[in-house]
Amino acid sequence: MKKIILPALLSVLLSGCAQQLGDDVANQELPLLSASEVIASATDNDWRVVNAQNILKITLPTGDAYIELNELLAPKHVQNIKKLARERFYKNTSVYRFVEGFVAQGGDSSGKKLIKTADKTVPAEFYLTTNKPLLITELNGDGYAPVTGFLNGFAVAQNSAHTQTWQVHCSGVFAMARDNDINSASTEFFVTIGQGPRYLDKNITVFGRVLEGIEHFNRLARTPSEGKAFNPITNIQVLGDVQSDKSIFKVMKTNSSVFKNLISARKNRVEPWFVKAHNYVDVCGMPIPTKREVN
Repeated sequence: MKKIILPALLSVLLSGCAQQLGDDVANQELPLLSASEVIASATDNDWRVVNAQNILKITLPTGDAYIELNELLAPKHVQNIKKLARERFYKNTSVYRFVEGFVAQGGDSSGKKLIKTADKTVPAEFYLTTNKPLLITELNGDGYAPVTGFLNGFAVAQNSAHTQTWQVHCSGVFAMARDNDINSASTEFFVTIGQGPRYLDKNITVFGRVLEGIEHFNRLARTPSEGKAFNPITNIQVLGDVQSDKSIFKVMKTNSSVFKNLISARKNRVEPWFVKAHNYVDVCGMPIPTKREVN
């Protein structure tokens, strides 16, 4: 009897394995193009022009950094930092704290500079709550969130119901520092450098990302030098207010088919150098194509 059952059982198991293998192959999003080829295939309709009134220009010792502000997820922080910029609050302040591979933090370290028109503190905007599920371009979830993905050119995460959405701490995000009081964010900002500290997600308000110029934060001095200004900020301005700078930034639409193809290309690299395709990419490992043009 066993001689009859075992071959039959083995046949069933092998059939199941074959079916599972077929399903796995069918479920893989194998790209036909490399990431660079996908980006090159994008048309004008696959890019959005970033509103210059929603970009901060930060002038640092080695050059300019440009930050797109995330108005949807943190409107109060966006409004307030633009007020601070327009009253020239950040003129001649500094990036006074640099933690290797973590953050560069700037603003008025003394806490004594006069705020004229902006609010002194901003209530926490750790996440946006919506009555209905908010559609994003999804990836798989991870250890920090049930759902991750992309919304309006920003890397985001959501709860399982898709009714809470927040920007995640990937490298190059722009966020506001705070004290223990969650509503104590004021004028001090930071930019993440190196690997993004995801454990800060939903603990602090993230409200932008570096479009261009992250290298200028990485080139900042690590320690002060006697008799020399430490990482001075010449100014922070709203790009749309700067008549001498006609830069136009374009970001690939993260809800476009081209961007979804790009996700597939990043999941499974087709370049000859790669010998293993993982069929996976995490939300912070998915660069969002950005380019600058001068009008």
